[in-house]
Amino acid sequence: MPLFDPKNPDFRAIAADTFDRQPAMRTLGISIARLEPGEVELSMAYSPDFTQQNGFVHAGVITAGLDNACGIAAFTLMPPGSDILTVEFKTNLLAPAKGERFVFRATVLRPGRTLTVCEGRAYAEHDGIETLVATMTGTLMALSRREPPPSSDRVRAPA
Repeated sequence: MPLFDPKNPDFRAIAADTFDRQPAMRTLGISIARLEPGEVELSMAYSPDFTQQNGFVHAGVITAGLDNACGIAAFTLMPPGSDILTVEFKTNLLAPAKGERFVFRATVLRPGRTLTVCEGRAYAEHDGIETLVATMTGTLMALSRREPPPSSDRVRAPA
């Protein structure tokens, strides 16, 4: 039995569409592995393009995955016509991010009409063993859905 009842019966399709409209997630190769009411699991393969000077995946990349996991987890509980925006997060980096694959899991701790609090955990997977590398506590805000901005190829510079 799920922990939460989604307010939108079409939450999976709407959350997946919101995720798919984020070019940053495509750039990082992050995808949705599991999506339930108030919970999400994202996945990312290791890439040397995302590392810092010591060969570990950069903290900014780990934070981006966690932030997105928290946002999508919160979004699954939003009513139709809503959008989501992060207003605050705190990240604890616990171990070097070194592995073949990375998993970002987030769960809603407290849903709200306007603000929702989530907890996220990032794991590095190596030889099938997961190591916790970071945690996040995030606060997300529900917004009225807006039209997406025009794509950059349609925006013209002033003459």
